[in-house]
Amino acid sequence: MPPVTFFSPQSVTPGDSRSHTGVTALVLENQEQHNLAELIERCRKGDRKAQMEIYELYYKSMYNTSLRILNHREEAEDVMHDAFLTAFERIGQFRGEGAFGGWLRRIVVNHSLDALKKRMDFLTFDSQDIEIPDQQPDNYVEQAEYSPEEIVQGMNRLRQDYRIVLSLHLLEGYDHEEISKILGISYDNARTKYSRARKKLISSLSEQRVVRMFQPN
Repeated sequence: MPPVTFFSPQSVTPGDSRSHTGVTALVLENQEQHNLAELIERCRKGDRKAQMEIYELYYKSMYNTSLRILNHREEAEDVMHDAFLTAFERIGQFRGEGAFGGWLRRIVVNHSLDALKKRMDFLTFDSQDIEIPDQQPDNYVEQAEYSPEEIVQGMNRLRQDYRIVLSLHLLEGYDHEEISKILGISYDNARTKYSRARKKLISSLSEQRVVRMFQPN
């Protein structure tokens, strides 16, 4: 499916069939923002029905975020319970300066990392890797001919700290500075972790394709 493009009223001429679509999309977006702001305000007042609406609205995407970090369905479900409780307790701290989804996602990420730290096999992020010069752009993996499913499957085959750094950058959209703050490591270390993880991912994806080429149908 080709990407959907919304046009502003100024970008089309009168009578252009795209103008109605653009204005309608803008109205719907504004209405959604208004409804969300109303839900958030009701949550601040302890409205349980509003909390349930927020929960249902964001659960799936937040669950997927947690699952990509934990790689464990039951643990991700537990994290959802704790993360949403925390969000509703702290919702008064949300000032509307950014997207509510981004604010909520940060809580989910933090809870997921806390759950990961409780595991016996948790790998720390504070080791100082040696930087290897890398001429490939950060979005090299996205530019290659790999489907989202292949990328996620490839990430799940990587060691834990690499999978998490890749998830935060490629799938959740955090930049390296944000990742360094989330993981409590230096900016340089965050970039190095990502660079090494990306190389491992590309190698894993290439190997997997070779294996499939020689598998019988």
